[in-house]
Amino acid sequence: MISEHLVDLSRLQFAVTALYHFLFVPLTIGMTWILVIMESVYVMTGKTIYKDMTRFWGKLYGINFALGVTTGITLEFQFGTNWAYYSHYVGDVFGAPLAIEGLMAFFLESTFIGLFFFGWNRLSRQQHLLVTILMAVGTNLSALWILIANGWMQNPVGAEFSYVTMRMEMVDFWTVIFNPDAQAKFVHTVSAGYTTGAMFVLSISAWYLLKGRDVEFAKKSFRIAAAFGFASICSVIVLGDESGYTVGEAQQTKLAAMEAMWETEPAPAPFNLIAIPNEAEMKNDFAIEIPWVMGIIGTRSLSKQIPGIKEIKEKNRERIISGMGAVTALDALRKSPDDPLLKKAFDEIKADLGFGLLLKKYVTSFDQVTPEIIEKAVNDTVPRVAPMFWSFRLMVGLGFLMLMIFGFALLFSVKGNFASKRWLLKSALYALPAPWLGCELGWFVAEYGRQPWTIYGVLPTHLSVSTLSVNSLYGSLAGFIGFYTVLLIVEMYLMIKFAKLGPGSLGTGRYANEAGQLAHA
Repeated sequence: MISEHLVDLSRLQFAVTALYHFLFVPLTIGMTWILVIMESVYVMTGKTIYKDMTRFWGKLYGINFALGVTTGITLEFQFGTNWAYYSHYVGDVFGAPLAIEGLMAFFLESTFIGLFFFGWNRLSRQQHLLVTILMAVGTNLSALWILIANGWMQNPVGAEFSYVTMRMEMVDFWTVIFNPDAQAKFVHTVSAGYTTGAMFVLSISAWYLLKGRDVEFAKKSFRIAAAFGFASICSVIVLGDESGYTVGEAQQTKLAAMEAMWETEPAPAPFNLIAIPNEAEMKNDFAIEIPWVMGIIGTRSLSKQIPGIKEIKEKNRERIISGMGAVTALDALRKSPDDPLLKKAFDEIKADLGFGLLLKKYVTSFDQVTPEIIEKAVNDTVPRVAPMFWSFRLMVGLGFLMLMIFGFALLFSVKGNFASKRWLLKSALYALPAPWLGCELGWFVAEYGRQPWTIYGVLPTHLSVSTLSVNSLYGSLAGFIGFYTVLLIVEMYLMIKFAKLGPGSLGTGRYANEAGQLAHA
């Protein structure tokens, strides 16, 4: 058996690299369309200031893009180095979207980002705008294919287990692509990226206005960011509701943990606004409930129930016992692969195969299984509730905070007096970290909430890891943390340096850092 310590270290290493990588991804996704908007206005109006805006914000985008690529490559290699059995078991399905992402999206994005920076004096206005649009399309296509792969991990449709190859094999490519979880996750995630890009531009523009420098440049950037950010955060909230619905359909355990819902409530279920989960006694010591809300979000109905954790555990206990039979039937079928009775017996219960494999964490043979071990496996099927509950609520709280800031920014942009609202400018500046915190929390809820599975209901995490030594994991983990921290420091230094320099860093002679020397269209 693989040691639990090895599994935990492998999970920690992937989590650290993923969370570091996701510091760069949202800004890359979000900045692309802001650059498209700015350059479109330049092409339509011919005003040089919009070209300067595209070039300046594009410079900050380029710094971030380079760091995102560097950290992202490591993640893909880890599937082979740290999660070898996972790659073997589901590689036929999971590998296809990642391969398409590399061929279709990453090469497109990388090619046109070069043309974006070096094509200003070689392409016409319209040609360069087309380059910027294709760069944005490539970035979003990259996110699409990666999230299709991740969505399949959450809801493994369009594939079946083969007792001949002992792997999951794709049976319907289009079902994998149009997986409801993947589609909801994609639109929700890219909207969060758009929000991040908008807040980045809004915050830095607000800082320029507070300092009284490059005012016209900052005003125009602020207006674009306010409008784009308000639309984006509204999309995040609306599509977050859709994500909640898809989770309720495919991952009831995750939904129950997010809501600290221990009992199956009469429909429609209430929403726990605030609660103090008591995991030992499987209850909430304190809760403030909003009637009906959870039932409507989770089921889109007033009559359909959402199962609580206690009911889910009882169902999982039955599936674990059935899964023991599936593992036993599989062993018999592999010895006599042409026996139709054995094949029929396995097909009837193969959906529970993954649940039977949960016991392999504790025993090498089912002869060793006891009621206590089954109970351990049952408890493993539900992630810890408190981290899920509070991470989700903090994420939602940050979302509504940003909705308020973008709402006021747009309102006063329309009125034309936002530059005099110092409370608004300071709020926008101080809110700069908010979208990153929200994105990291959202990723945590999605991935931690899937445990104990790498492929939900199919492949347990403890069976997915490579047979590495603990010392090698400690060494590589320390190396990743050290290297990524250096990269993060470099990014922060460059971002702060060029943000402080402002559009004057373009060397056009039209901007300066002193108050009163303003840019003119």
